[in-house]
Amino acid sequence: MSVRGAIVRLRAVAGLALAQLRRAPGRTTLTVLAVTLAVLSVTVLGSLGVGVVDKGERGLDNAGQDIWISREPVDPSAGGTANPISGAHARSAELSARDDVDAASPIAMYDVYVGTEPADLQRHPAVGVQETHDGFDFEAGDGFEVDPETAATPPPDDPQREEIVIDPRVADDLGVSVGDTIHVGTSRETAATHEFTVIGISGYYSQYLGSPAVTVPLGDLQAVAGTEGTDRATFITADVADDADRETVAADLDAAYPEYDVRTSDDQIQSVLEERSIVLASGITLVGLAVLGGVVLTANLFALVAHQQREQLAALRAIGLSRGLLAGVIGTQGLLIGLFGGLLGLAATPPAVIGLNRLSASVLGFEDLLRTPPAVYAGGFTLALAVGTVVALVAGWRAGRYARIEHLEA
Repeated sequence: MSVRGAIVRLRAVAGLALAQLRRAPGRTTLTVLAVTLAVLSVTVLGSLGVGVVDKGERGLDNAGQDIWISREPVDPSAGGTANPISGAHARSAELSARDDVDAASPIAMYDVYVGTEPADLQRHPAVGVQETHDGFDFEAGDGFEVDPETAATPPPDDPQREEIVIDPRVADDLGVSVGDTIHVGTSRETAATHEFTVIGISGYYSQYLGSPAVTVPLGDLQAVAGTEGTDRATFITADVADDADRETVAADLDAAYPEYDVRTSDDQIQSVLEERSIVLASGITLVGLAVLGGVVLTANLFALVAHQQREQLAALRAIGLSRGLLAGVIGTQGLLIGLFGGLLGLAATPPAVIGLNRLSASVLGFEDLLRTPPAVYAGGFTLALAVGTVVALVAGWRAGRYARIEHLEA
């Protein structure tokens, strides 16, 4: 066949496909919308999977620490709140004295009761740190920074700064703002005897802990919890010197402190991912099911489209069109429907992601959980365009096989 003949053939196929689509605008619109939903399911679930991983990576990056030191809790079922590292301030000072470490600081995690009245308290996770940083993105007020000399010494018996940064939702629930005081304690009894001043409002740690959290100077949190004597912490983080290699320093620390688990920030991310393997596997399964569901839905759609056009296909077959041309007609319809459905799906993705992110922030405390890199859009559009065309071609070929003259009879 000559090039001119091929062009004429393609134009004829395209013309027939467009005519068939225009002949049934309702069916065409519903099919385009169905493809749009298939694309949207893939892009939204893909955005969720990307966002979960990205959230963990950005969380550790924002912490600005190169090395994370932890230890198995005394009670493994207790999780991070067991604070298994004792003598945390002394150990941090020891690490900071090394030439290859610029600074080290402990982090503790407890559950605390907070409220404006001792009789009306709420339970929330609390993170004890030496200082806040730019990543907190305060909605109101600001943070705190512990004096370096104080940070290197064991915590006192009683809270010294009595300052706290609270999540916006905690502030709304309690009806407090910057400058107000609230009761804080690891039990209802201790909360009645300790009052802290709200100096900032930020949901920084909430987005990683999954519930509204508060942030307290480490020594004050230990004093409230009654662990100032043993000086317990969940992690010790370290920032290596500028001229030191992070991997080398981590290996040296691992050898020097065999009782601890020493990880670089990348290893810590990997460790978190491994601990959340079931969640990640569920996410991957959901994305896989979304893609599979999109393919199955698309296949059923174009099989139905081809079935509904059996009379027209039979007529075309009766005047001598080959099965290949009939498949081309349905395939072209699939290409056009996939194109429009894919574009609509991509256009609907940003508002859907924005809405779900707002829901996630208000309900779960995770801000910007869904992320939409170009690969997410490319995956959704590929599903609509490539899969839609291929499936439509197969459906058209099968339909051409069953296009009989009897379909023309009344």
